[in-house]
Amino acid sequence: MSGSAQNGGGRVIPGKARPRGRFPHYRRAGDFVFVSGTSSRRADNSFAGASADEYGTVSLDIAEQTRAVIENIGAILADAGGSLADVVDVTSFLVNMNDFGGYNAVYAEYFDEAGPARTTVAVHQLPHPHLLIEIKATAFIPRASTQG
Repeated sequence: MSGSAQNGGGRVIPGKARPRGRFPHYRRAGDFVFVSGTSSRRADNSFAGASADEYGTVSLDIAEQTRAVIENIGAILADAGGSLADVVDVTSFLVNMNDFGGYNAVYAEYFDEAGPARTTVAVHQLPHPHLLIEIKATAFIPRASTQG
């Protein structure tokens, strides 16, 4: 990958789930950090909030997935020198708007009315059938004055 996160390029973070395409976990543009759509997928390609019983019946948990997504975004922002407190805009994608209540309750554990602007939309599907939610975020993380 060309460039680095510090000079405006994108960054794929070691130890995190690798993007399922040719895009970075985040890209810095000046003092803004743009986090690519993030899911509950773990580095081992399993999913938080998705389990199967001995018969193969899959259970999906919107609260657990939402929490994992927000924590993943927090880890990505930490790599960029920031935190969830730096988020200024969020777009959330839900496969089913019936999950809005569970998603909204967990979201409120991290952000309040003073937090980022937010848009939530329903989508037909996400890149894996076990995903109920994906979130992309923009954060304002001023560069340190020593980075020129």
